[in-house]
Amino acid sequence: MRPKKSYGQHFLKSESISQKIAQSLTLETTRNILEVGPGKGILTNVLLQLNDANLKVVEADEDMVKYLQKTKILSEDQILFQDFLKLDLSKVFDGESFALIGNYPYNISSQIIFAMLDHHLLIPEMVGMFQKEVADRIVSPPGSKTYGIISVLVQAYYEGTSLFDISPESFNPPPQVMSSVIRLERLAEPRVKSNEKLFRSIVKQSFGQRRKMLRNTLKSFIQNTDLVDNPIFNQRPEQLGVDEFVYITELIKSKN
Repeated sequence: MRPKKSYGQHFLKSESISQKIAQSLTLETTRNILEVGPGKGILTNVLLQLNDANLKVVEADEDMVKYLQKTKILSEDQILFQDFLKLDLSKVFDGESFALIGNYPYNISSQIIFAMLDHHLLIPEMVGMFQKEVADRIVSPPGSKTYGIISVLVQAYYEGTSLFDISPESFNPPPQVMSSVIRLERLAEPRVKSNEKLFRSIVKQSFGQRRKMLRNTLKSFIQNTDLVDNPIFNQRPEQLGVDEFVYITELIKSKN
């Protein structure tokens, strides 16, 4: 069972690290767990030991699915042979909420996050291992060089915590980068409560030219030219927190 580059596979070898990842779940609001990319099941085995956990796994690699079936650590209905990005998340646990976890394939890790955001009402928490650079971007505060689109969009719905780093030697094959595990816990109330589509478009447009002032990057959104007199449009995107982007969204929506 060799790792495949096409699936971005790097198999974790350390059971102790798997324990740390699994135990990072709080499971305060749900006992349903969906693991993405279980591979040979080193994290899966630990998740199965959590009290009252209702675990399902989604795996796109047919060879890994056959391996899991052969080990019989999971029942047939616990294994979803599918691409996570094509999975209807609303049907995995019949509409019930679930925690998301995984040693995510690096080549689709950001897409997994965006899929989670699209279904944030179903997912109260996420624990995952990412390339460290990606993990840092997700939890980065305003003013940081790594602060960007994914930082703002995630933090509009979740509180992020960086938990611990993992060295390349803990994997087979060793990746060429450090890895990092983070936890995201859904906010009691999202910071953006309306105009979500507009909010996302404004954030993406703002960081498209992150060195320019918002008065220049957001021209296409501003029909009422008096809006640019507001000093917030003299800022650059990395200077603004989530609440400021929400304010800009509401301002553009109400004044145009």
